[in-house]
Parts: sequence; structure tokens; C-alpha cells
Amino acid sequence: QMQLVESGGGSVQTGGSLRLSCDVSGYTASDYCMGWFRQGPEKERERVAVIRHLYTGTESTLYADSVKDRFTISRDSAKNTLYLQMDVLKPEDTAMYYCATRTGPCVGMASSRNTNWGQGTQVTVSS
Repeated sequence: QMQLVESGGGSVQTGGSLRLSCDVSGYTASDYCMGWFRQGPEKERERVAVIRHLYTGTESTLYADSVKDRFTISRDSAKNTLYLQMDVLKPEDTAMYYCATRTGPCVGMASSRNTNWGQGTQVTVSS
């Protein structure tokens, strides 16, 4: 059974950093999208950063414009762990952050019934 377990959230001041982790177990797709989404207060869930993995082994990363040059997505395949390094945090980054996977492309993942979600980890950035 597939499981996604996030950790690493917390409270920081503006300009601070956090690293989120997502332990992935039981996922065996060869063509998939894996990454981080967030949902702020009274906002819709949005894509933050994802890794698109093709069956050929080719990978690419996609970032939301709002986090480019501040956040970095990476993973340790040996540990089956996905990371999100968040630097220069801003109050508008405050949200619940979710790890997610889906077989196939990343398009439409936030609202797809076929997306697998973790339980989320809260990030709060104070000014």
C-alpha cells in the first residue's frame, strides 16, 4: 500500500529556511509526477514544485513562479525520500504543504482524483 508521510514543517520568521521531507513507500510507477503542493488559508491548492519522471528515466523539474530561485525540489532515490528546501521564506508562503504523486503527467494534478496525497505539514512564516 502506497504511503506518503511529510515532515519538517514549522514556524519561521521572514527570510528563514525550512526543509520538508516526504517518505514515499509502496510506489512503483515508471512514468509519474511527484512533488509538493500547498494550500493557504482560504486559497485553492496549488502546485509548488514537481519532478516529472518518464519511463525512459528522463526527469525534469517544474516550479511555481512564486517560488522560483527560493525553493528547490530534490530526492534521494535510495531512501525513497522527496525534499523541498525552502529559503528566503515569505509570509505568503504560509500554508499546509502536501507531498503528492500521480502516474502520468503533472498537468491537472492538484484537482485529479488519481493523485495520491500525504497528510500535510504546516509551514507558518511570520513577518
